[in-house]
Amino acid sequence: MREGVGRGVHLADRRAVPAYRLTVRTLHHWDHVGLLQPSARTSAGHRRYDEIDVARLYRIVALRELGLPLETVGVLLNGGGGGGPELAELLDEHLAHVERQLAALGGLRDRLVALVPAVRAAGGATPIDLLALIEEVTRVDDTIRNYFTKEQLAALAQRREQLGEAAIRDVQDEWPRLIAQVQAELTAGTDPADPRVRALAMRWMELLEAFHGGDPGLRDSLYRMQAENSAEIAREHGGPTPELIDYVKRSVAAS
Repeated sequence: MREGVGRGVHLADRRAVPAYRLTVRTLHHWDHVGLLQPSARTSAGHRRYDEIDVARLYRIVALRELGLPLETVGVLLNGGGGGGPELAELLDEHLAHVERQLAALGGLRDRLVALVPAVRAAGGATPIDLLALIEEVTRVDDTIRNYFTKEQLAALAQRREQLGEAAIRDVQDEWPRLIAQVQAELTAGTDPADPRVRALAMRWMELLEAFHGGDPGLRDSLYRMQAENSAEIAREHGGPTPELIDYVKRSVAAS
């Protein structure tokens, strides 16, 4: 049964309703909580909304589409009197809430980005295999959070967005090849000052800079994470050994 407004216009009509999932049940609830109460009722008890009511309805919908809770919407529409929080304060609190949600979604996205190629590489991965992969990715995430601040992680996420997933994959694919090339020179006893090794070392540093972007704080956090977890990184992820890193450092110094 429709709820109506003055002049025979119904709230159920598309022309009168903003782009919002507005139902009769929603109107009843807003009436119940005192957010939008009709100006009159028909003899049959149906709610009727005049133009002032509809104007308030549009304001409610606009604020709800910002994601604000009904309680906050009511405070704003009623002028926020009685010593309540100011509009800027309410919006600031809500913005912080949205940013926390985005950060959580960003973490979930990063986890999925790491899992998808691993699952594809595993072929017919079983649920047990998937759980093992999730545990590994979670462990890596926890390790990263121990070394990088929230601000640094946000900066890394922004840089990843700027570089694009294709560029990130290219760097990830290049690292194992570069590590193998430097390892071959080390095993062969090539002098770190040799031009061939120096070229590899320069490329090594370029890939690292693509990660930290020249930010000394990010660079130091990266080096500290590598130094304190070098054995595990080398064993589980094919990362460089401390000996290999020292070889690269000596080659860079020789340049």
